[in-house]
Amino acid sequence: MVLVITQFVLASIADDLPLGMRKLALLARHKSVGITILVLALARLGWRWSNPTPELPPTLKPYEVVLARFTHAALYTLLLAMPLTGWIMSSARSFAVSWFGLIQLPDLVSPSRPLYDAMLTTHEVLAWTLAVLAILHALAALKHHFVLKDDVLRRMLPFTRRHR
Repeated sequence: MVLVITQFVLASIADDLPLGMRKLALLARHKSVGITILVLALARLGWRWSNPTPELPPTLKPYEVVLARFTHAALYTLLLAMPLTGWIMSSARSFAVSWFGLIQLPDLVSPSRPLYDAMLTTHEVLAWTLAVLAILHALAALKHHFVLKDDVLRRMLPFTRRHR
């Protein structure tokens, strides 16, 4: 979540800057953080496949179970799609993508202004979709903790013991 918030901040600051070295440096950092998110999302997905999700609380209504499963699938999809659309966007404009200047990544597509424009729009729509979904997800976790008083939030947090 911290990296996703960082992405919004970096993109917002870069959008407000005129073209120049500072803007390019912020965009390079934005790309590096995006690649980090992509790798972490893939690792998390691999870990999740080998360690099944704990059962949802039995007190959930059927529509809440559907919403929880949909939200999790959408969050994973967005965490993968966001960096990929950004990478495609950069490739389509022949802008280099590297990971903190240490590893130069290959272009995913050939240069294409129409593809760049389409990916720019897609990237922005996905970003706002991710923001809304992440906020709703956080609010739902808080509801579980403070209103329903179940262990959903504790299960989500790292380094917490699960009491059953």
